[in-house]
Amino acid sequence: MSKLTPILASGLLTCSFITVAEVSPKHYQNFTGFTGLINTPSAEVLNVGEIDIGYNNQLDYRGITFEDGHNYIFTAGLWQGLEVSGQIAASTMHDDMFRAIALDDKQIRDLSFNAKYQIPFVPEDWFDLAIGGKDIGGAANYYESYFAVASKDWLDFRFSAGVSSSKSEIGMMDGVFAGIEWQPLDWFALQVEHDAEAVNAAARVTVPKAWLLDLGTLTLTSRFYSNTDHSDKDTYYGINFSMPLSEQSRAGYQEIKSAPDNAGVLAHLSEQGAQSEKSVRAHTAKSDDLTTRAQSHSSSSAKEVNISELNAEIRALKHALVADGFENVQVGVNREPVVVVKFENPVFNRNDIDAIGVVLGRVAQYISDDDARFTVQLGKHDIPLLSLSGQVSNYRRFITDNISPGLTIRQGMMDVPGGVAWIGDGAVNSPYFKPRLTLGPSLSSTYATELGVYDFSLALRADLEIPVWRGAGINITAQTLVADTEDFEAGDIFEARRERNGLERAVFYQTFDLPFGFYNQTQIGLFREFYEYTGLINETAWVSPSGRHKLYNTYGFFDYRDYNEDRDYHVMGYQYHWVEQDISFHISGGEFWRRDKGVKVETKFWFGDSYVSLYTYDTDVQVAGISFSIPLTPRKDMNVSKYGQVKGNQAWRHGVSTRIGDDQNTLVYKKGYVPETSISLDRTYLNQGRLSGSYVYANLARLREAYLTYK
Repeated sequence: MSKLTPILASGLLTCSFITVAEVSPKHYQNFTGFTGLINTPSAEVLNVGEIDIGYNNQLDYRGITFEDGHNYIFTAGLWQGLEVSGQIAASTMHDDMFRAIALDDKQIRDLSFNAKYQIPFVPEDWFDLAIGGKDIGGAANYYESYFAVASKDWLDFRFSAGVSSSKSEIGMMDGVFAGIEWQPLDWFALQVEHDAEAVNAAARVTVPKAWLLDLGTLTLTSRFYSNTDHSDKDTYYGINFSMPLSEQSRAGYQEIKSAPDNAGVLAHLSEQGAQSEKSVRAHTAKSDDLTTRAQSHSSSSAKEVNISELNAEIRALKHALVADGFENVQVGVNREPVVVVKFENPVFNRNDIDAIGVVLGRVAQYISDDDARFTVQLGKHDIPLLSLSGQVSNYRRFITDNISPGLTIRQGMMDVPGGVAWIGDGAVNSPYFKPRLTLGPSLSSTYATELGVYDFSLALRADLEIPVWRGAGINITAQTLVADTEDFEAGDIFEARRERNGLERAVFYQTFDLPFGFYNQTQIGLFREFYEYTGLINETAWVSPSGRHKLYNTYGFFDYRDYNEDRDYHVMGYQYHWVEQDISFHISGGEFWRRDKGVKVETKFWFGDSYVSLYTYDTDVQVAGISFSIPLTPRKDMNVSKYGQVKGNQAWRHGVSTRIGDDQNTLVYKKGYVPETSISLDRTYLNQGRLSGSYVYANLARLREAYLTYK
């Protein structure tokens, strides 16, 4: 019987039970690392900012046979139409592969990277078209394959067909493939495919998102039929969990409307804003004043009354900002009137844009004079970082009507207007000599080695920061070991990579803001980089006026405390932030920590306050990898009290990499590496490279949402 007969029969059978679906079928992750059916891909891709973590037990053993094993797959939608994934395929979890080889026990433990891109130029009402590759780069490419696939949705069906080439000895994904997906119910789907070697069928059940507190989607899969001659069983299963990487991804925000030509005519104001009648009266009063320019004595009296009222509003604004947890708060006003606010943000540690949004919203909330303007200065440890100016009435309309606020933004110090009278006795809520304790994990791990699928050493790390004066402070880092796998224990193979108890860093830092967009930071103290060193790190960075470009130079010198030995490194780099697409590009080069010289390139795909990055470096080895960074702290941390503050790590990063361009896939440790502390220009002062006018303009909707959330 032809292998196509079952798939054609299944297609005719399902067509006899057609139900009209309200939406197209969902896309699922297949058993081989792509959005697709069972073994074959479809032309669909993960949504931007969505991740999928999956496991299945259908192991493709070196393209020779299928057996019961383990596949762990991590997939991410990085960009519109682009998904990438990493896959670990293993026969066993913890068997020693060296011993297995000696005993002629054939096993596999392989790490591979995959990618698929949906071609954007095909009209939507035609079909979707995608190209992709599996096991790209690396050494020992057992699963290397490349394909092109087209998919078409019709009612609650999706039809896919394509062509591929692969190294598979049994012929899977080596030729023409096709498949049909049928989703008669929102939570249930059937799939039938021909993978160029065999016909397979599977059923999928999706757990309602509401059952999982709306955190994500859980899918259970069973491959219940296959006519392949190369499998020791017909039935395999899989489980997948998908979720957005960040709730603050830009795609989740409402688009900002352009300001209308007639700014004096308001449609309506939401319940959070001022009353429309008051705004109309204010506009009428301004028009009459421009027309008549009379009654100067009466206008002067009215002005005095307004200033008295404005002073009360200014005081209320200052108290509100202090209650929000901001530090170094100064609020003043002149007779024009221009409201001036200076503040520092210790509470919205994920992203300074939330703090800016709350402060600007407070200005619009408390200042009722529609003629007033504002200038807001964000700083850190008395170093000015970003200033924003605008019209109070325009920003109020932005809050209430979602209309563009008309902000003027500049890097560094603001232009302070003349004649400002500051409310109170200077800055309130000083940041100095208040300890800030950051708790988070420190993780060292290996993936898909000859000793195990996953080995790790986990510690709990505590970073204590104490600001002492302008741009200066003390940073102490210590950690305690929580858990090790056997291979990371003392005396075992990965002991050198093991997390250790005790003091990791104890440094004093001093930061300066220099003219023309330059910043400089020096750290000096104790560093434990496997051995104990007394060291110095100096970083100089230049940020362009728009904030899109950054050049930096980092130098470190370390003196080994126990022997007459020292080492240094010197790395220069460039960063470009494509704010419209939330992508940043990084390139650096020089001599790194382990005296390896070369170049490192990285692309970060941002989703709110998280990112997924692809990177590669070429020093004395060539390596490619994927990493992610997520915040491990609430969007708004606790306020800093006189006793200090406890918070989580706002940008915890973890990744996996593999050697490329080599016949051997031996492990690489700390190549292309420079020592890091929790204090740096990028992390402490420049909002992870996102503190710029360009970034604020591209994320105006988040300004508004932050205020409406935390007002």
